[in-house]
Amino acid sequence: MTICFKGNKCKYEIEAVMKLFVPVQTFDFLFEDTVNEGDYCIVSSENGRLDVMAAYNGKTAEKSDTAYDENETELKLCRLLYLCMREITGITPAWGYLTGIRPVKKVNTLLDRGFGKEEIFSFLKDKYDVSDRKLELSYQTAVTQKKYFDSLDARSFSLYVSIPFCPSRCSYCSFVSHSIESAGAKKLLPEYVEKLCAEIEQTAEIADNLGLKLDTIYIGGGTPTSLSAEQLGNVMGTLKKNFDISKIREYTVEAGRSDTITAKKLEVIKKNGATRISVNPQTMENSVLKAIGRKHSAEDVINAFNLARSIGFDNINMDTIAGLPTDTYDGFCRTIDTLCGLNPESITVHTLTVKRSSALFHEDDICLDNRISDMVNYGQEVLCAHGYFPYYLYRQKNTVDNLENVGYAKNGCESLYNIYIMEEAQTILAVGAAGSTKLVNPSTGKIERLFNYKFPYEYISRYEKMLEKKIKIYEFYREE
Repeated sequence: MTICFKGNKCKYEIEAVMKLFVPVQTFDFLFEDTVNEGDYCIVSSENGRLDVMAAYNGKTAEKSDTAYDENETELKLCRLLYLCMREITGITPAWGYLTGIRPVKKVNTLLDRGFGKEEIFSFLKDKYDVSDRKLELSYQTAVTQKKYFDSLDARSFSLYVSIPFCPSRCSYCSFVSHSIESAGAKKLLPEYVEKLCAEIEQTAEIADNLGLKLDTIYIGGGTPTSLSAEQLGNVMGTLKKNFDISKIREYTVEAGRSDTITAKKLEVIKKNGATRISVNPQTMENSVLKAIGRKHSAEDVINAFNLARSIGFDNINMDTIAGLPTDTYDGFCRTIDTLCGLNPESITVHTLTVKRSSALFHEDDICLDNRISDMVNYGQEVLCAHGYFPYYLYRQKNTVDNLENVGYAKNGCESLYNIYIMEEAQTILAVGAAGSTKLVNPSTGKIERLFNYKFPYEYISRYEKMLEKKIKIYEFYREE
């Protein structure tokens, strides 16, 4: 499909709106030139007029408006495109044309301005055409989060530790993760752990020099338990040696896939101070596990969960994904029901996102039925009925049915790290390959990002060069 721009360059937002109706597709972009055959869209803002014409699957639609204010041009063009594509396709996205990944942030902003619930609903519905169900979900999430913003220290930060290795690559995965079984990964691992521990030490020194206070730790990946118990102990031992973890409020380790979880690894995690872990099945349907490339069964997940309980973990999260290959509505419902029966402290419901870097992007069949929205709704209703309530929410491009990812938790078991990173409320210092540091000034709203090298071999070979970027952390805080 071709998108033409005349008098404007609103590429990012226009593309995001088009993806609401035409997902998992690449677009050609023209600026000032035009096209009028095949599937196309012309987005024009000239002489004080806004015009959008769209042609798709043999149908066309045109919408126009007046540009009273240049600051509203982009939003108005998005609305016109949304109305054209809604008319052509008959699809009304539940999130309207709200395309950002952090819809709850808009609710939080309105709450801070003193808006009540009805005013918030009216404002967001009028401006973005968001459905009542998604407004309610966003509002509930914002209300849950509020107490955790009120308790946030302006000089605090969270630490993210990246372990980009997995036992095998799932078909839907787009993360930078290497199969631990490959010869290349096995060769890289010892030096990767060595460099990671060195970066942890360097980061601790920076935080100490700046008088920053460690609030939470999150070890993610990949699958951190792809490491051996000894390697995991080295990483966590380095954290314990260089940071005062006795005062942190949360310490999460993604234990992840049950085929990597052993009693010895869980004991190492517990001994080194972790207070929260994830045991992530994604589905409890064995046929679906096989279809996505998992090498464990639903029974293995239950055994890993019970093992973690027996070792003393009293804050466990479990992840699911709606819309996995070969899954059905009934199968997803069974997954939710089974997880509720296990009674973890939190359950996250993701919606399948099909990204170009995943194997699934090149496959025709994603899910056996198209009731993915019903799956997500079932998860919300059943989890809330079992005492789990939404506490963080985000959206991604190329998500099936343009839906969302939601973390549900029992009262008091919400993950601080997930809230703060998603709402951009706190600095996140990241270590390891593909780690993304996000520096946040709560008083001004200023945000700056620093990126570590993406791939483990690059992280290792250019380690000293990467460390030079850390000077920007000092510069950010000295400008306050």
